[in-house]
Amino acid sequence: MKQEGHHNSTTARNRSETRNVIAMSIPVVITTSSRAFMDIADYMMIARLPTSDAQAAILPAQILMWSYIVIGIGVVSMVSTYASQCLGRKEYHECSAYAWQSIYVGGIFGGIAVALAPMSHHLIAWIGHAPPVQQAEISYLRIALLTAGPTIAAGGLGWFFIGIHKPWITMWSAIEANIVNVAVSVTLIFGYFGFEPMGIRGAAWGTLAAVSYRTLRLAATLLTSSVHRRFASRRTWKPSRERIAKLLRFGIPFGLQWTSEVVVWAIFVNVLIGRKFGTTALIATNSTWQYMRISFLPSMGVGQALTALVGKSIGAGDPDRAAREVKTAALITMTYMGALSIVYGFFGAELVGFFNADPDVMRIGGSIMICAAVFQLFDALGITYSSALRGAGDTFVPAVFFILSTWLIIVGGGWYIASRYPHLGSLGPWLAGSTLIIVTAVFLWWRWRSAAWRRIDIFAGAPRSIVASNDVGELATESDAAAG
Repeated sequence: MKQEGHHNSTTARNRSETRNVIAMSIPVVITTSSRAFMDIADYMMIARLPTSDAQAAILPAQILMWSYIVIGIGVVSMVSTYASQCLGRKEYHECSAYAWQSIYVGGIFGGIAVALAPMSHHLIAWIGHAPPVQQAEISYLRIALLTAGPTIAAGGLGWFFIGIHKPWITMWSAIEANIVNVAVSVTLIFGYFGFEPMGIRGAAWGTLAAVSYRTLRLAATLLTSSVHRRFASRRTWKPSRERIAKLLRFGIPFGLQWTSEVVVWAIFVNVLIGRKFGTTALIATNSTWQYMRISFLPSMGVGQALTALVGKSIGAGDPDRAAREVKTAALITMTYMGALSIVYGFFGAELVGFFNADPDVMRIGGSIMICAAVFQLFDALGITYSSALRGAGDTFVPAVFFILSTWLIIVGGGWYIASRYPHLGSLGPWLAGSTLIIVTAVFLWWRWRSAAWRRIDIFAGAPRSIVASNDVGELATESDAAAG
């Protein structure tokens, strides 16, 4: 009878934890998918312009933009780790204190981006795409760099709400931002309501309007009475060197990892594809990229939810629960991306044809989609275990491995294949990219299995305390369920 009771208890616990992972993942998946929708919506509008220059230019310009932004995004992504672990430790005021620091980090990065924007044409000229494509890239990038500050700030605020297990707030802000983006972009790209048509510049202004709206929306929610009552959010607004230093300590490795990844993929798209194989290959890669967003961005949403769940479990002193949550998340992401791998493998060329019906674009894109079909399951594992390690604060070793492997395999290996086997065309560099995704996934799985994350303490040297302020001291004994 005892064994049966223990079995029933374990089954009930596992079901509860699975429901918790799913409940956290759904709104975060919608949030990350909404960014994919924003980019795909822009691409669809750009594809309707009379020339293909903007269609070839938008992805290279976006990747160059993200090459700068992601280091800041990596830093503020640790807000989720700190907020969730502080939630588990019942240090509620610390959660909102870290949220405020993300706004200051965003302001710093935004100021630097404003200074860099006028110099963007030198970088694009060095890359050396066709002159009309270069002009479109410059037009987009100069405006898009202005989105750095609000994008980073909104990212940190969004991760705060995910970290305190209120992901629906983040989701609704993302959906609303998408509505703003479509409304502004379609108006400015095509020149409705008396505006002069701006083409690709209109898409950049639409993105700036959307991310600025989202930042203000999340900041206003942070100041609401309901958030303040529990997290003292109106009293924790002051800049804190100590907290920013902690975000930098654990976030810089992850930010550098993301920066390295985006820079490498920028070289991949702009040089190994665009410069070596021309505009047709570039359009094919741009088109296939839209479908890859559909696969990896929702899985990244599950990963972001997992970061918060792992953080809370570790903060509450229950690493075994964190391990079980990771298994559940891995099953979800592998099921989703595995299903898409079948679609991509059998219908890749037809999917590419939705964006561009040129036979050469469809032929090249179809081959790339087969590569995507092969690495989908590995990408799911990589996203899951990277997110789990971030929730535990294990960022340094994965970052070092990832930086070295991306440069060696994609830049080194991709350049070698493109130069040694040019008859493969743009498929050659994509074979190197697929290899990277597979190798990285295996390493991250091994790193999690090594259990090194169990020995990491992101609060080392800091006293453990319970909130004592008048606003939230009486709430410190609320149940954890109230945080959801």
